[in-house]
Amino acid sequence: MAFVSGRSPSRRRWEHATLAGEVLLIGALYYLVPLEGTGPAWQLGLRWTGLVLGVGLITLLVARAARLQAREDPAALPLRPPVLLAASGIALFALADHGLALTRPDEFSGLETRTDALYFALSTLATIGFGDIHAQGQWARALLIVQMLFNAGVIAAAVRLVAVRLQARGRPGDG
Repeated sequence: MAFVSGRSPSRRRWEHATLAGEVLLIGALYYLVPLEGTGPAWQLGLRWTGLVLGVGLITLLVARAARLQAREDPAALPLRPPVLLAASGIALFALADHGLALTRPDEFSGLETRTDALYFALSTLATIGFGDIHAQGQWARALLIVQMLFNAGVIAAAVRLVAVRLQARGRPGDG
């Protein structure tokens, strides 16, 4: 029996389980990255530089994955890169939201914990906006403008890459 992806069902189950584990690892790392405590200004600058570099790297990798998908058969490409890139982008912005809330407590209303920040990043991505957490200050609003642009462009592109790959794998008569 031929499979679109060229892998057996047990191999694909293993790959999906591994991917789920990697997404959970990103979530665990999100909770472990040290942000609490005050330190010298250079540490704050280093954190924001890390965010900018991380977001830039994710953007480049999603663009690269999109170019590759345009040249190759989407069914043959792995799901792992765009899924991990999307999860990493969400985690990075949740860290940025939480970090800003820690350093400037008046910037957000209702954002006090990392779970609050992750919830807020996901509800911003999903454009739900329950209103229980919201930006009050100009720094938070500026960060959210960047976050929303990133979500609309990069995360949406990563989700589209996954959708196209899944759709291509499910086409009858392929293989």
